Amino acid sequence: MLKTRIIAALILLPVVVILAQLGGWYFFGGVTLITLLAVWEFNRMMQVKGHKPSLFFAFAFALAALLNIQFSEQGILTPAFSLLFILSLAWQLFQAKSSAPVVDWALPIAGGAYIGLAMSHLVGLRNLPNGVAWVWVALFSVWGADTFAYFAGRAFGRHKFWPRHSPKKTWEGIFGGVVGGMVGAGLMTLLFPLPLMHALTIGALASIVGPFGDLSISMMKRYAGVKDSSHLIPGHGGVLDRIDSALFAVIVTFYYLTWVVI
Repeated sequence: MLKTRIIAALILLPVVVILAQLGGWYFFGGVTLITLLAVWEFNRMMQVKGHKPSLFFAFAFALAALLNIQFSEQGILTPAFSLLFILSLAWQLFQAKSSAPVVDWALPIAGGAYIGLAMSHLVGLRNLPNGVAWVWVALFSVWGADTFAYFAGRAFGRHKFWPRHSPKKTWEGIFGGVVGGMVGAGLMTLLFPLPLMHALTIGALASIVGPFGDLSISMMKRYAGVKDSSHLIPGHGGVLDRIDSALFAVIVTFYYLTWVVI
């Protein structure tokens, strides 16, 4: 299993690096693909539970969120979401086989809008001044936090963090994750001319909110009765399993930068 995980990571990492460096529509396309795969996984999990959410409208809500950040001056989010609310609700009226029509209508909005809006902030990060550097700060904060949390939890974990949602997470792992997030962010200041204090702050913030993104997706998986969101990535599970922590972290990073730094 570990060998498979390492091989998959070694294949995917260069792709992420290239897209992040290229930026523009290349990066947007990569983020869009990841987003749509994650939305598909969400819909698939809800189908396992017996619901019948519309994949079309889930994709549409996610794409509207992504296009809104790419064309930020046009402000398309409100009209696009308003139109999609009307169309999706009207469409649901004709779904006679749905035993829970309100839930089936709401799920594409919940999955598409949540994942799409969160991932749109990753595009927003890349579009900021010195954006490629801040993208790496955010991502290495998440990866550093996940790595340190895992090893700290295994070595020192005694006190459960939130047994109801994650029996394996411990406070020791959480604190280790905060250290790891700051280390990951701090390392990026060696590669890019970034203010160390802001990078460390982002590392701390991302590592604090990241576990809640993880727990949120875990809650959805438990509801659906599945272990992984899918098996798209060998040794890693699904796309949602890999980006769950980042969904919260990129939002906090984006607004810290736009409200405090830039």
